[in-house]
Amino acid sequence: MIIVSFNRKEQPMLKRHFLAISICLALCSISVGADNELYQKLQDVSVTVKSGSGEGSGVIITREVSVGDNKREKINFVWTAGHVVDNLRAVRTIIEDGKPKQVVEFRDAQVVKELIENGRRVGELKMDAKVIKYSDATNGEDLALLMIRKKGFIDKTIEFHINEDKPVPIGTELYHVGSLLGQTGSNSMTRGIMSQVGRVLNLGSGDGVIFDQTTVTAFPGSSGGGVFLTERSGEDKSKYVGMLVRGAGETFNLIVPVRRMRDWAKDNDVLWAIDANLETPTLKEIVNIPIEGGSSKGDSEDEKSLTEDSRKFPILFPKTPNDKKTEQK
Repeated sequence: MIIVSFNRKEQPMLKRHFLAISICLALCSISVGADNELYQKLQDVSVTVKSGSGEGSGVIITREVSVGDNKREKINFVWTAGHVVDNLRAVRTIIEDGKPKQVVEFRDAQVVKELIENGRRVGELKMDAKVIKYSDATNGEDLALLMIRKKGFIDKTIEFHINEDKPVPIGTELYHVGSLLGQTGSNSMTRGIMSQVGRVLNLGSGDGVIFDQTTVTAFPGSSGGGVFLTERSGEDKSKYVGMLVRGAGETFNLIVPVRRMRDWAKDNDVLWAIDANLETPTLKEIVNIPIEGGSSKGDSEDEKSLTEDSRKFPILFPKTPNDKKTEQK
């Protein structure tokens, strides 16, 4: 046994050292706990979106909605990429006032939430979701807003990073949580940085479409998944900065930035699904929102031709035999 003794002059200094170490350990413990809460929150709001044979990603927002008779309920909505639900779209012709009219309809998507207990998958929750608003991937903004039909499925919600529409600075650390390779990789969490902002791709819309670039790892199935600020962003941690939609490699990925999402949402009267400070319409008003149209670019029903940029930066969606648009991978 080794006995170490200190004289009285050294004791105050040792006490200060021990106190500093104790404070450091306590702060580290608090930090780890806070980080775990952040990770769990991102897991809770991230879901798989199924559309027939295709599987993409999505994030949940929750709003309190008037459902009639002075009653309000919490309703969950899902932001995802337009091309994730594209193969649910159908156009039929009806006769109205003696004239043919084309009506756009969407079958319900399915939102799937994995259940994990004690470090093991124990099941899943699967719910139908109505497509509220949609924009095409090639000639539009590649965005879609869904409404989960089961009311009050979850209380949690994402928060959008709104910074006077300024881009997130290059070098900012980011997390992506999505269904990499579809539900097989649901709730996969990857890390990266904002590697460039303001990429403009020619996707057939004329003016070009703006994306920001990240190094978060992503695979087909990541489309529609959220990209979030990490704990390094302090009070802004966990805030949503964009939606992952395209890529040219596992760490060369393009997101629809929040500033572009806001512009589209404002044009389409769904800004309440981004800005929680705005009043949410009634349930009746929400289900009557036109699924397409209203955007300054619009969504053409004609067959689109793939541009060179579309081939160079394909959508991050698993290729399926029934989905022609995924053949750009």
